[in-house]
Amino acid sequence: MIIVTSDTIPGRKIIKTLGLVKGNTIRARHIGRDIMAGLKNIVGGEIEEYTKMLAESREQSLDRMVEQAKKMGANAVVCLRFTTSAIMGGAAELLAYGTAVVVE
Repeated sequence: MIIVTSDTIPGRKIIKTLGLVKGNTIRARHIGRDIMAGLKNIVGGEIEEYTKMLAESREQSLDRMVEQAKKMGANAVVCLRFTTSAIMGGAAELLAYGTAVVVE
């Protein structure tokens, strides 16, 4: 599966547009991570626990989007975007979306 943020794929011709595909995940903060984040806030530096959690969320969202694209018969996704939104205190959604296409 080819996934790009652009609306074209260099060297490939889009022969069919299948439509919007998306994948999302909702993650809640963990009290242990919050304690570590609080300590990091005092001394400064990267909050590795949250960095790891967001990286895992991006991968899960991408995997779910790709799964949907494959079910539609796509072999590529163009115009990939990520967005986040707060769901409730301590929980957020990460959404990956793009356009499923068939390329030569």
